[in-house]
Amino acid sequence: MESDDLAACGVLLADRHRRHRMAEPLLSARFCEVDAARRELTAAFETTEASGAVALRDGAPVGFVLGSPKSSSVWGPNIWVEAAGQAVTDAEVMRDLYAAAATRWVGEGRTAHYVLVPAYDADLVRAWFRLGFGQQQAHGIRPAVRTRTRTDVAGLSVRRAVRADIPALAELDIELPRQHGSSPTFSPGVLSTVEENLAEWEEGIADTGFATFVAESDGRVVGSAIGCALERSSTHLSLARPDDAGFLGFAAVFPEARGRGVGRALGEAVVDWAVDSGFGCVVTDWRVTNLLASRTWPALGFTESFLRLHRTVAG
Repeated sequence: MESDDLAACGVLLADRHRRHRMAEPLLSARFCEVDAARRELTAAFETTEASGAVALRDGAPVGFVLGSPKSSSVWGPNIWVEAAGQAVTDAEVMRDLYAAAATRWVGEGRTAHYVLVPAYDADLVRAWFRLGFGQQQAHGIRPAVRTRTRTDVAGLSVRRAVRADIPALAELDIELPRQHGSSPTFSPGVLSTVEENLAEWEEGIADTGFATFVAESDGRVVGSAIGCALERSSTHLSLARPDDAGFLGFAAVFPEARGRGVGRALGEAVVDWAVDSGFGCVVTDWRVTNLLASRTWPALGFTESFLRLHRTVAG
């Protein structure tokens, strides 16, 4: 892919986003405009070490794929195709595009491949599956409206966190990555320490840009969740970032309290906070192998907007 391809490929990207919004109208309308889509594609193209491929038919582009690496060691020797990194007129073309682009990626030693795919496009998702990818994560979105039925768990209450909750919050910060490290997710990550978390909470508890909630059962904190404006997050970027969105950025429950509806009650609190704050929608994301999260968030009304797929090329 070369800079001369950006104009025509920007048209393809805008067309893709228009089709996506027909299925998911909460996504931003801005990127249906060719100029806005082209700017996102150009920014992706100018990312350090970005590379990809363009497919031509009778001299005109009919598809492209564009990826770039992330520096974090958590992802391995990686390449990422983000939300602005692909568009095709025919899903089968994506298999040829990946074959061309991945030749370079693997040649550079980048064997961990991640791609963000519009969830509505079953043919495109299937094309990636037929390239050896599997689903790792889901991005979800829902309107910022109060839930019709409220979770009612005996002895459970949800409230805003206060400074006295910091020790429990520091412990809960470890629970989500710890859960992801276990079966069936098996996702290794860097665990912080309780001491590090305590120090962060001592400074962060007063930050009014974040709404932190705790769930209490019989006088003991058993879970927490955090909401914020999506602009405060480094995720759900580019075409995956809706306008005027609140973000359910974190939720964790101690193991002994899981499976009782605590997570959903915390999610409802964040959604209600988003409604009261005037947001038009709420987004979140979850590992699809996290059994509790992948059942709780769709049940709370989040529909999949993008799927993160992953493939590791054996050495």
